[in-house]
Amino acid sequence: MKKEVKSLTIKEWNEEDRPREKLILKGTNSLSDAELIAILIGSGNRKESAVELSKKILAHFNNNLNQLAKASVTDLKTFNGIGEAKAISIVTALEVGKRRRLEKALEIPKISCSKDAFEIFLPLIGDIPHEEFWVLHLNNSNKVIEKQMISKGGLTGTLVDVRIILKKGLELLSTALILGHNHPSEKLDPSQADKQITQKIKNACSTLDIKVLDHLIITQKAYFSFADEGIL
Repeated sequence: MKKEVKSLTIKEWNEEDRPREKLILKGTNSLSDAELIAILIGSGNRKESAVELSKKILAHFNNNLNQLAKASVTDLKTFNGIGEAKAISIVTALEVGKRRRLEKALEIPKISCSKDAFEIFLPLIGDIPHEEFWVLHLNNSNKVIEKQMISKGGLTGTLVDVRIILKKGLELLSTALILGHNHPSEKLDPSQADKQITQKIKNACSTLDIKVLDHLIITQKAYFSFADEGIL
């Protein structure tokens, strides 16, 4: 009868290979995503170490932390060895990372290119499962005065009321706007509806001397800029 080989626990590994010790000795950059998650959950199950379990969880989400960040506590509890406390730890850590990125984006003094706008939109709408339409209101130095969510829709679209944009623009004395919405499908190509609403907002704002500088379509890792593509 073949003897079952027991998987080593993290405590039985060489000290240099243990995630916590590795972090202390070599810093956070030396750790893989699985090792970082292993530190969060602390232990695995009877058959898998914390690192092995973390690798399995990541593999389920295509080794993509953005996809993992969409998982709920209930989703994570389906993995053997992940109870409510561990699931909450993972969800909380990824949410903290998302908020940190948003705060960093807000430190941008002004928007000088489409990538600056993308960095602001990404933590807001980059990984949500439905479409949302947002506007960045800018002053005459292209600094962001306020971020405004205009509408929230379904998987394939959202309705935009131009009057809401104009009202807020007048209240803030905005001199320019940057529009942004996400495509949960991950497709970056603008639809005919995207082009039509962009032109409609641009025409309406021009009567109030408010410029529409760009319209970005956002996905988890990339963006499409109307201005960069010369179709604004």
